[in-house]
Order: sequence, then structure tokens, then C-alpha cells
Amino acid sequence: MRPAQETIDISRDLVSLLPRLRRFALTLTRDGQQADDLVQTVCERATGRQPVWNGHGRLEDALYTLARSLRDEAMGRRRVATNLHAGPSPSGETSYTGAVQQVIISMPEGLASAFLLVAVEHRTYRDAGRILGLAPDVIASRLATARARLASMASDMTERRA
Repeated sequence: MRPAQETIDISRDLVSLLPRLRRFALTLTRDGQQADDLVQTVCERATGRQPVWNGHGRLEDALYTLARSLRDEAMGRRRVATNLHAGPSPSGETSYTGAVQQVIISMPEGLASAFLLVAVEHRTYRDAGRILGLAPDVIASRLATARARLASMASDMTERRA
């Protein structure tokens, strides 16, 4: 029997993780509406009858892994090529944050998620690899590619301003 303080209550902690979960879902789907749908499905599964987290490790790791698995399942069912280049956001968001977000999610598949987990969420290569189902050296390679891509985009933007 578990003591009362060890009782797992995912719904209590889920609310604080929603912005991070949505940001991760955006790297997987590259579309705001699809990301919202994915987050909703993850939340439904996480708070449902079958536990997605056993209380060991980080809750967000379990949620990220679930989101990736659900996205992989959806892609397998559809067998449709996804549009890897996101268009402008429907809200017409032009802020710096919106521009950075668009640059990150417009990266080729796999780069955006690896970059988000390691560079933004400060996860280790091993943790990111577990979440994405990849070896740590693959994560390192994707992160290096993503950083090089961002650096080239930044230099292109600087040259245009000059």
C-alpha cells in the first residue's frame, strides 16, 4: 500500500506541462491545429484508466514519448507525406518568438524535436534519445545539423539586413 504523499496524480501536474507539451507537439506536427489535437489526445490518455506513467522518472518524459508514439501511429495509418515547411501562422504572428518558432518547426523532420529537447528543454542526449526512440549519437548528429542550419539561417538574415 502506498503512503498518501506518493499517490500519483497526473492531472495535477499536467496543467503546468501543457505549454512545453504543445511546443514539443509543434515540432512533431508542424501545424498548430494538429499539435493541439495531439496534446488533447495525450492528455486524454494520460488521465485515462490505463496509466502512462508509473511514478518513476519524469512525467514529461512519459508524455513526450506518448506524443511521439501517437504521432508515429497516426503517420503510419495515413501513409501520407507531410508538409515539412510550415506556412505563416493563421494569427499572422510576426513577433520574434513567433519567427523563431517558425524557423525551428520548419526544420526537416527529426531535427526540430531533437533541437527542442536538448537546446531548449536542456535534456541530455540519452534522455532525448529515449523520448524520440533514437540512440544518443543520432541525437547528437541531429542537434549538430539543426545548429548548423540555424547558424546559416541567421547569417542569411544578417546579410539581407545589411
